[in-house]
Amino acid sequence: MKSTPDFSLFSKHWLLKLLSLIIGASLWYFVAGEDRLDLTTTIPLELRNLPAHLVVANQYRKDIEVVISGPRRLIQEMRQQNISRPIDLGKAEPGALVVKNDAESIPLPRGITVQRVQPANITLLIDRMTKKDFPIIPVTKGKPAAGFVLESLTLNPPHITATGPQTILEKEDALKTSVINLEGVDSSSTVQVHLNLDESLLPLIGETVIEANIVLKELMVRKTVRNIPINSKETGPPVKFIPSTVSVEADIPERIVRMSPELPMLFRASAGPPAEKNSSDVQVLVHGVNLPGHAPIVIHTITPDKARILP
Repeated sequence: MKSTPDFSLFSKHWLLKLLSLIIGASLWYFVAGEDRLDLTTTIPLELRNLPAHLVVANQYRKDIEVVISGPRRLIQEMRQQNISRPIDLGKAEPGALVVKNDAESIPLPRGITVQRVQPANITLLIDRMTKKDFPIIPVTKGKPAAGFVLESLTLNPPHITATGPQTILEKEDALKTSVINLEGVDSSSTVQVHLNLDESLLPLIGETVIEANIVLKELMVRKTVRNIPINSKETGPPVKFIPSTVSVEADIPERIVRMSPELPMLFRASAGPPAEKNSSDVQVLVHGVNLPGHAPIVIHTITPDKARILP
């Protein structure tokens, strides 16, 4: 006698079993049956735990190129995440550190595989962080206009402090300005000037502009000027002196000397009344004429420095 199959087990909870079948089929479609995609992407490097007294001294590539493969949906989701290639520098020491980039070093979501990584290695030069004070040296070319000399050239600030890798800062003892052109300059001025920095120092100091204070003075020439007439300080009848003229030795602006046909015209000599009642000797004083836009005349000697009033 044939037995009748018992379908009671299949009839129980048939709705849950059908739902499980649908979910399983859906998972198979989205995972196993979904289109796979190969993609080339760039992933940034992330340096972690670098000790405060150390610094990366060299220029290195800040990202890597990775070829990945996986389901289209997972790759699209990954591209919206901030995935980086972490590099732990907690145990770094000064010197060259070679970092190997492989599939295991990149934290990608499950289901995505790494096909290729470029570059395979990155070299970091680890150096000690230090601070150094650099004096600044002005660099000039040319000469001021005729009749002028450079009295001083000062910089503001006169020095700059930089912080960075020890091996880079030790290369230079001082910084220099870009060229300051003095050719034909005929007045004092303040100009803005850039620093002429080595490429290795530029990231540490930046595009720095400083002030250069240029101070000119007139070129002075020493001359002996004779035949300067003596005039009386007193008002009243004219007075005659013996001698009637004096000579001076004086520093005169070179431009005035070139422009003046008669140098005695640049001076005024005068004599006052006698210091004593029964004396006819008087003290002779001489001063230079002040000309606008020129340095004052400096008198060193007067010959003679005394005169006699004629009775």
